[in-house]
Amino acid sequence: QVQLVESGGGLVQAGGSLRLSCVASGSFFSQGAMAWYRQAPGKQRDLVARVTNRGGTNYADSVQGRFTISRADAKNTVYLQMNSLKPEDTAVYYCNADLFTSTGWKNAWGQGTQVTVSS
Repeated sequence: QVQLVESGGGLVQAGGSLRLSCVASGSFFSQGAMAWYRQAPGKQRDLVARVTNRGGTNYADSVQGRFTISRADAKNTVYLQMNSLKPEDTAVYYCNADLFTSTGWKNAWGQGTQVTVSS
């Protein structure tokens, strides 16, 4: 069993910052790519940022230059630093990770953390 737990969401004014964290736990040997997605009410879940196990990153155009994804494999953790937040960033943010287990690679999702940006 593997589990991802997000934290760090909350209410912030436009222009403010938040830092999301996601910790992987359970029985696995290593982490592959890790990512953050978000889903606003009535919309589909979209990729926000992704980081490979070699540190390569990619971002959605809407967050490029404002958000930074990073990982600390020794802590089984991926972060999302969000700066210059806008009301349109309001969504539930989900962590996603590929984890190598005794039965092979597994893709896991966190339960989500709410981010609300007020204007």
